[in-house]
Amino acid sequence: MRRSTDRILTTHTGSLPRSEELVDLLFAREAGQPVDSEVLADQVRRDVAELVRKQTRVGVDVISDGEASKTAFVRYVKERLGGFSGASATPSYADQDEFPAFAQARAIGGATRRMPPNPACEGPVTVRDREAVQRDIANLRMALGEHEPGDCFLPAASPGVIAMNLDNHYYPTHEAYIYAVADAMRQEYEAITGAGFLLQLDCPDLAMGRHRHFKDQSTEEFRRHSTLSIEALNHAVAGIPPSQLRLHVCWGNYEGPHTRDIELHDILDIVLQANVEAISIEAANPRHEHEWHLFRGFDFPEDKILIPGVIDSTTNFVEHPELVAERIVRIAQLIGRERVVAGTDCGFSTAAGWGNVAPDIVWAKLASLVEGARLASLELW
Repeated sequence: MRRSTDRILTTHTGSLPRSEELVDLLFAREAGQPVDSEVLADQVRRDVAELVRKQTRVGVDVISDGEASKTAFVRYVKERLGGFSGASATPSYADQDEFPAFAQARAIGGATRRMPPNPACEGPVTVRDREAVQRDIANLRMALGEHEPGDCFLPAASPGVIAMNLDNHYYPTHEAYIYAVADAMRQEYEAITGAGFLLQLDCPDLAMGRHRHFKDQSTEEFRRHSTLSIEALNHAVAGIPPSQLRLHVCWGNYEGPHTRDIELHDILDIVLQANVEAISIEAANPRHEHEWHLFRGFDFPEDKILIPGVIDSTTNFVEHPELVAERIVRIAQLIGRERVVAGTDCGFSTAAGWGNVAPDIVWAKLASLVEGARLASLELW
């Protein structure tokens, strides 16, 4: 990932609001309704082109395809991998268990359209569709025109988040399952990086998993599970230069109490074991903004870049550029200005048709990100 020597670069976490036309098509496909594949493919191309145009216009440096082709950041793998059918369990979040009135209000006022439960692993995990990632690559390359792919990234679900969200009903152990997923996803990871793009590995399991799937277990048990997830991830990306890899970890992209979130200091050492150059973490929302203090006196590895979220992805407040600059500067002064790229806490549309932030406000937030990075650069250089 490019390091800047004269200003703070900007990026985001991948997903951006899809058009209503595309959302309708994706939901129709999920519902088993007949969808013309060419019509869907054409709409995906249109969405990617428009999202790239908007990112470029607002001034974001390291952009993505907006995850336009995907129904959701992890659910999409069921269309590319074999072995998945049936339904997985949908565990609640520990923080919402503590505040049932909030959980009920969220259920009533949430997304108007909901995806069915994620499938489960019911057989050997195989690669079923190798062309899907190639279509993503071609769509982004076409939208870029003459721009180089080195400043663009494509997100992909990590072995750990797949294994966490799609229950194992087939393999004898979780370890066998997660390594089977790692072997199957390797082809997608290598295709993206082989095309010259950056690969973002989405790993919310490393944080969110604690207060959802591991809420009744100890922190040490969760840490052992997370270590295995990192080992499987490193297995999957072996041979890919770390400079083409970034990892995103978050506590769940939802507005909620988050009172049961694991602390960053309890997982950071495990996250840093990933063989990636850049680490994307939440650093803007009210539950985790204070954790920038952790980097005071912390020996952040010289070979890594930090992408702190300086824009909250769950509220419609548009952060003032001066606040954005303040968030950037205080971290950059601790670990070095060349090793900080300003980002967002999470994606703005992690599933089609779902998002806390109104689409037009998403672009206002990204504009504030860019302006805040400009102000921070004036102070840091």
